[in-house]
Amino acid sequence: MTAAARPTWRQIAAELGNVAHDVPAFMTAPLYRRWHLRWGATPAEIAAALPGDALLPRAQYRSTRAITIDATPHAVWPWLVQVGCLRAGFYSNDLLDNLGHPSATTILPELHDLQVGNWVPMSPAATPTDRTAFKVHSFEENAWLLWTKPDSTWAWRLSPAGASGTRLITRIRAVYDWQHHPLTALLGVVLLEFGDFAMLRRMLRGIKTRAESLAGEAGPAARPAGRIGR
Repeated sequence: MTAAARPTWRQIAAELGNVAHDVPAFMTAPLYRRWHLRWGATPAEIAAALPGDALLPRAQYRSTRAITIDATPHAVWPWLVQVGCLRAGFYSNDLLDNLGHPSATTILPELHDLQVGNWVPMSPAATPTDRTAFKVHSFEENAWLLWTKPDSTWAWRLSPAGASGTRLITRIRAVYDWQHHPLTALLGVVLLEFGDFAMLRRMLRGIKTRAESLAGEAGPAARPAGRIGR
């Protein structure tokens, strides 16, 4: 982890406002589950295979969501690499997923030594475990990234859109193991069925805002596809 910036009172007030704004979405998400599980994604994107699909064939929770970003995949990729609680945050509701510390608005070079097996913390636990954090399973730089836990997978794909844009597609699959881990399954239901949509939609929009902002400052950039991690 890296030292996260301490929130100011103004930032905390803004974070409280964000949470209050999303409360209706949290409470009503199960009512429009079919719609929000595919928010922003086209039928082709929903049907397309993504890395990790075969790892949890019996997943009860399956979502595919997407957003168009006016920046190249190369400009979007770094925002994914540095994600994590008390790393760069999740660009979402910081009060809920980053202990109130503001998510990064710049690229943090110290968080960009991406390796298979790296932890992606979901909580502030000093020692991450496979219950409190995802691990980097595999990736192709600027193209796709897969995080996994024993009960879930979280995949990202960056596809060029037009001359300098990106379709950012994300897919979450999760298993509710009521037989062996009922408390964990109950927590998963609460977090995914009620919280995931509002939080992930805000995350996608947060990545979009940040990537487009920096792309606008730097101008168009081109870079060949990078390494593959397995």
